[in-house]
Amino acid sequence: MKAVQCGAILAVGVLAGCGMRTPTLPTRNVPPGVVMFRFTRKVKGPVELTLDGVRVPVSQKIKAGQHLVVKGLAPGRHKYFLMGSKEAFGPDQGEFEVRPGGGLYLVTFSTNFDAVLYGKGEAAPAAEGIPGVQASLEK
Repeated sequence: MKAVQCGAILAVGVLAGCGMRTPTLPTRNVPPGVVMFRFTRKVKGPVELTLDGVRVPVSQKIKAGQHLVVKGLAPGRHKYFLMGSKEAFGPDQGEFEVRPGGGLYLVTFSTNFDAVLYGKGEAAPAAEGIPGVQASLEK
């Protein structure tokens, strides 16, 4: 029985690490007051970000990015929701805590999908934003 359990644990460990190319630690320093979402694949965008129930505009100056950088958040607990018209995220919602004098690095699974939609969807209203908070999709 022990051999079966050990074999199952080993198989799960090998499968979990198989194909894992996204670093779980930041490759660059995360400055204090910054939250960096690291996506497992490049995201083409547009990306919708909601923080504490308020939609935050996400600027995008590049064609596709692997980091969503949020600057200017106040210390404390924050709830987030990520959404994209061409991508799916996992987890797409959750909670994180910004500590005074520290930055935060979150690895987020992302996958691209192409959906065929008939008709034209209703345009979303402009994001309200939170004073002092900026979000951008970066390389």
